[in-house]
Amino acid sequence: MKKSIVALALISLLTGCGSDGDNGTDGINGLTGEIGETGVAGTDGSDTHSLLDISMVARATLNAESPEGAAEIVAFHKTSNSIFAINSSGAIPTVEVLSLDSVDANALIKDIEGVINNSNLTIQTTITLNDNTAGDANSIAINGDLLAVAMAASETGELGNIAFYDISETTPKFLKNVVAGYLPDMVTFSPDGTKVVVANEGEPKGDYSIDPEGSISIIDILDSVPSDTATQLGLTALNDQKDDLISQGVIFSSPTGSTIKGKLIETTVAMDLEPEYVAISADSKTAFITVQENNALITVNLDDNSMSIKGLGFKDWSDLYFDGSDKDDGINFKKYAGLFGMYQPDSVSSYQWQGANFVVTANEGDGREYFFDSADETTCLAEGGLDFDEDDGCLSYTDEIRASKLTLGGDLAALNNDDDDLGRLKVSTVLGDTDNDGVFENLYTFGARSFTIWDANGLVVFDSGDSVDRITASIHGDAFNNDEDENKGDTRSDAKGAEPEALALGQVGDRMLAFVGLERMAGIMVFDITNPYNTTFVDYFINRGLVEGADVTGDLAPEGMKFVSAEDSSTGEALLIVGNEISGSVAVWQIAEQ
Repeated sequence: MKKSIVALALISLLTGCGSDGDNGTDGINGLTGEIGETGVAGTDGSDTHSLLDISMVARATLNAESPEGAAEIVAFHKTSNSIFAINSSGAIPTVEVLSLDSVDANALIKDIEGVINNSNLTIQTTITLNDNTAGDANSIAINGDLLAVAMAASETGELGNIAFYDISETTPKFLKNVVAGYLPDMVTFSPDGTKVVVANEGEPKGDYSIDPEGSISIIDILDSVPSDTATQLGLTALNDQKDDLISQGVIFSSPTGSTIKGKLIETTVAMDLEPEYVAISADSKTAFITVQENNALITVNLDDNSMSIKGLGFKDWSDLYFDGSDKDDGINFKKYAGLFGMYQPDSVSSYQWQGANFVVTANEGDGREYFFDSADETTCLAEGGLDFDEDDGCLSYTDEIRASKLTLGGDLAALNNDDDDLGRLKVSTVLGDTDNDGVFENLYTFGARSFTIWDANGLVVFDSGDSVDRITASIHGDAFNNDEDENKGDTRSDAKGAEPEALALGQVGDRMLAFVGLERMAGIMVFDITNPYNTTFVDYFINRGLVEGADVTGDLAPEGMKFVSAEDSSTGEALLIVGNEISGSVAVWQIAEQ
């Protein structure tokens, strides 16, 4: 089926709220209605929130010859009315600067499918990062005229840096490098501009010969001048708290106890924890850091740098609709008692309601796989590998498995455990066998196929339930759960679905909106979260060609998003800037009230 740029609202809105207790069960069951063979029928509630007027006003492809990785993370500089975008598609990482001045939205042309593929933005300036800082760029942030770039070291086990630039002039001026932790993956400024907080992921080397500790770096900013050194918050104090963290729903999966290439692997809690993404409260007093693979959230008091960690628990799918197979000939929603989801959020943001902090997460999910080089399958298995792949090498560890390879018990025992049920679903190997007898009474999927609002106590205020899958199935039909680089419907049902990953919050009129980017489908969902206890679905838009078997066109895999308020926008209306990882494109959408 064909789908062009759309801004659609369903008659059915998600309303209500709930709490999940200690185990993280979602507080919202989402839409209700009868499931047909190809979609959803039924309504739940009334349309109390009108559609938005959403249109693309600017676009650029940063590296047309090799676009993947060319536009992952974006930032906005108000003074120059410019977009700053990381370009990691080439051998040398850069930051591209694109001016929004004098942009003509009418120059954007739709193809036969209604998809925009051309550009009306051009690169004005390029910052060649390796001129001043070694390594690879992962993240950027801007406050005032100060730019911060998270630079990971080229070699695993070496500390990364935050590179600072003065961007008050047309030509950015390098200021200094400040040493961070291992693999700084995300950097952000506090709203008051006095601190930079960095999530240092500390991912292991592919062959697991090195596994650095995850950490958090805090850099003080005084009169727009960064400190020469960062305060490093390590996680080693948690090494003796593993059992308590597991009881909260923190996930630990690593090759501990395995022998790889003759080496016995021993992993500590601090090595296993991998901080991913940072949000800071509106009052600049609290940082919230997702620890994606571990299904956890770290909270840091920025007044005294005290820190706590909380497991996010698990989402119960038993009363929600779920399609778990990519081999069942399309949309096939069912309910499964004994099926749970690990939230495993990637992006995180924060806002206040009634003076209280709330945390919003996009629950992408992520498993772990490690490979080492090996000449052939025989050598691979002899060196402790699990499987051999000619492209990836020797698999040394994974925490993913197809459900069909497991013996199911409990409520799951009645399933056929084949392609028509959950047999194709990728689930965790470290959860579900409650009595360690080799029978899995429960199954745990990676990610929650949703976005969630949490209160400061770590309890679920709202979860979008099954609405991401159901809304995209209603709109896209046979193209439901496409992958980001292929037009073949249903290909992601066995994994993490449409995969909510990118996230941005922003005020439009009197409403606080959450924009949730779906990495695989490429669409962006909009929710009104003004009152977190009365969250509603508002809109959906997408710029992607979806004709079965045709080349994928448009904007693919939204990775990073930046909201620009109407007050800061040169158009007088709010903007959403989207960095699309696979298409290497930056898209600017205007968001206005109707």
